[in-house]
Order: sequence, then C-alpha cells, then structure tokens
Amino acid sequence: MQFIETYRRAVDPGECDILGHMNVSRYFVACSDAMFSLQTELGLGRSNIVGGERMSFAVVHAESDFRSEVLAGEVIAMRTAIEEIGNKSATFRHKLYRTEPGELAFETLFRCVLLDLETRKAVPIPDAVRERAERMRGAG
Repeated sequence: MQFIETYRRAVDPGECDILGHMNVSRYFVACSDAMFSLQTELGLGRSNIVGGERMSFAVVHAESDFRSEVLAGEVIAMRTAIEEIGNKSATFRHKLYRTEPGELAFETLFRCVLLDLETRKAVPIPDAVRERAERMRGAG
C-alpha cells in the first residue's frame, strides 16, 4: 500500500480550542480536503464534480484514533492510501503527521461510496477511476 501526500499546512491559532490544541473538527476538515486532493489524482476533480459526470466519494463510515496533540503553528501533513476498491465503494486510510517531530498525530479509515451527485445514490466506480486507484494502491 502506497501513501501519497494529500494535504499540508500550518495550524492557525484560531483552529485551536480552549484546551490549547487543534479542535477535533479540524482533523476532519483536513481529511475532507485530502479526499478532494486524492479524487483529483483519480480523475474525479472539481471539473467532474461541478460538471462532467457529477460524482464524488462520500464517507459512510469512519474509524479514527487521535495519537498526539497538534498545536498552533505546527505544520501538519496528511498522507493517504487506498486500502480497498469495491464495485461502488472504496476504503481510504489517512495519516496526519506533525512534520517537525515527524510524529503521527491522527489516523482514520474512511469507507466511502461513489455518489452520483444528481440521484444521491451510490454508483459503480468507472473503469478509468478504478485503474488509477489500483495503480496507486499497488505501487510501492
């Protein structure tokens, strides 16, 4: 399974809560942004979402582990891998790192369906998307 970088940025102080660390909601914002980055690599980018075939992966199940606090000013990076590809669904693993210490801060597994944005129903993953995903999954 090959991980690719799908997200990177510095944590803004406004994203931290009263406990002094990045708020839990921001972890899922990072995952959402990482998914759009990955989808672009798979051929399901913005032009497909707002025009084209109008489909996107949508999370239907998530399992998450918070491993280390993330503080304001730290640079974080998300790495994503494709674990499984089904007929209408795929499973993605996201790992969020604090880059300076190189420490894993958060890990989540997303089970997603490919959603037709008009009918709001799961649809089969197109062959071209499946082929790109299999190459990404099998590389490394």
